[in-house]
Amino acid sequence: MHLFFLCLILGVSVAVPPQEKRVHHQRDLSDHAHDDVHGFQYDHEAFLGKEEAKTFDQLTPEESKARLGKIVDRIDMNKDGYVSHDELHHWIKHRQRRYIEENVDKHWKDYDQNKDGKIAWIEYKNTTYGSYLDDSSNDLDNKESYQRMLRRDQRRFEAADKDGDGIATREEFTAFLHPEEFDYMKNMVVQETMEDIDKNGDGKISLEEYIGDMYSPEAGEGEPEWVTTERKHFQDARDMNKDGFLDASEVALWILPGDVDHADNEARHLIHETDKDNDDKMTKKEILENWNMFVGSQATNYGEDLTKKHDEL
Repeated sequence: MHLFFLCLILGVSVAVPPQEKRVHHQRDLSDHAHDDVHGFQYDHEAFLGKEEAKTFDQLTPEESKARLGKIVDRIDMNKDGYVSHDELHHWIKHRQRRYIEENVDKHWKDYDQNKDGKIAWIEYKNTTYGSYLDDSSNDLDNKESYQRMLRRDQRRFEAADKDGDGIATREEFTAFLHPEEFDYMKNMVVQETMEDIDKNGDGKISLEEYIGDMYSPEAGEGEPEWVTTERKHFQDARDMNKDGFLDASEVALWILPGDVDHADNEARHLIHETDKDNDDKMTKKEILENWNMFVGSQATNYGEDLTKKHDEL
């Protein structure tokens, strides 16, 4: 969901802008449904982070439990033998933040061309778009598409650049790549979402535009049940003033619900399911007895993770 991935063309570091992408929802802890009846994938990704959750199938249950035990020792920061809500909440927040930091790290060296520890707009522009706008081999539609993306990137860069000096610090560049994580970027997130879904440009999102953004029916295909559910959700929950459209304020409530702390909710959920003696904290034994909820058979880059120092986690 976040910005552009670089490509190398004939050995020259120039990025080809892909299709415009957006909707910057406030990130949940997992893209999976939180439904423990049908599996614990949501809990795995919440506890371990999305990227780490991809390689756990390589581990046996014995390896899983052994490595989980070492993770638990790290979560227990005060070394009292228990994992409290605060400690688990901190851990889950950290795992999610680490995903963002690693994503920024991945792009930083490509964009910071003069290696001064900052990224100027011109550095980002040249690295991302290079000579594509001037390339005579590109057709008019491509050039116009690139121009739209360039204007959109520049607008977002300027919004992220708090002091307006045209140069992004690491924090400002993080806000540029991940605007949904920063309060001062919320208006930009809503504006981009509106522009992407509002196909007729009337400044509001109709039910047809809302559904069309997520579903394109095949010829002769009946509408899936989830689409019918989304229609009802639009009418009953998203369209607050019942005028048949979503305006900017309603879109903001949809994609950036400010009062939701997913990490806090997940910490409470894991403790509720694991804390057998109801003392509102977990022992290592309780966690290991319920290991499949935390790591199951799919989930972390533990081998790499456990070689890192505690202060890196």
